[in-house]
Amino acid sequence: MAKITSDMIIMDVLRMDRSTAPIFTRHGMHCLGCPSASGESIEDACAVHGIDSEKLIEALNAHVGA
Repeated sequence: MAKITSDMIIMDVLRMDRSTAPIFTRHGMHCLGCPSASGESIEDACAVHGIDSEKLIEALNAHVGA
């Protein structure tokens, strides 16, 4: 799988690998089904929710083996 980056849209990452959903929620991103997830980058969503985007991206990439 391709490396996940902070500029990727949340829903695109979920479409690539649905098993990433628990990683998002474990880091405080609980609104994966909301309309914003379809158009918001991981970095933007993290800024809104006060989440450390670097830690989330690191965990996502570790999960998918990138």
